[in-house]
Amino acid sequence: MRPLGIALGVVMVLMGALWTLQGLDVVGGSAMSGQTTWAIIGPILAGFGVALVLVAARRRE
Repeated sequence: MRPLGIALGVVMVLMGALWTLQGLDVVGGSAMSGQTTWAIIGPILAGFGVALVLVAARRRE
C-alpha cells in the first residue's frame, strides 16, 4: 500500500497544481480557466496530496 499511497499523493499534487494554474487563467483552453473556484480547490488538493505522500512515506509495513 505504501507505493500506492505515494503515487496517489503525487497525482493529487500534480492535479492540484494544474487546477490552480487553470483557475488563475495561466493555463487556458478549458471551462475551468479563469474560474476562482479552481484557484481555491487546486491548492487544497495539492496540500492533501503532500500530506498523503508524507504519511505514506513514513508508514511502516
